[in-house]
Amino acid sequence: MKIKESQVFQRRPQNKTNIFNRQRDLPISKREMRQVVACLLKKLGGRVDEFSLHFVTEKEIGHLHADFFDDPSPTDCISLPIDSPFDTSLSWHVLGEVFICPAVAKVYAQKHRQDPYKETLLYVIHGLLHLYGFDDIQPKDRRQMRAKEKQLLKLLEQEGFLKSSH
Repeated sequence: MKIKESQVFQRRPQNKTNIFNRQRDLPISKREMRQVVACLLKKLGGRVDEFSLHFVTEKEIGHLHADFFDDPSPTDCISLPIDSPFDTSLSWHVLGEVFICPAVAKVYAQKHRQDPYKETLLYVIHGLLHLYGFDDIQPKDRRQMRAKEKQLLKLLEQEGFLKSSH
């Protein structure tokens, strides 16, 4: 029996989203988070074959913050870009990784009387936007990023990802 080349070299699935949840501060549904990411990636465009999203503890985000930014304090979100979704020279696009600390979201949300799940989704959006090249250092860039965050958060609300049960 002869094996066809197409049987040996099958194309990997598009949009492989890896979700890792190593925290217990906020319940996270991996299935729903994959749907959230798919919705956001579709809206942002470009080509993304793989992306990883990590939900971590304050201790872990503090270690990452120290390793990459020489600041050991816990932070909300760290983005590590790999490939541009608009680079047409690549056969496989790995967008990068985003690390989110739901404990930081909970503290911020409680202080501002907001929903911690919605705050966590905002961090997911924020992290993805950094991987798409958005920046928030200069005031003009920060305004553009905030406007895009609001637009994407509204999209998630319209798509039903923000429910009163969260």
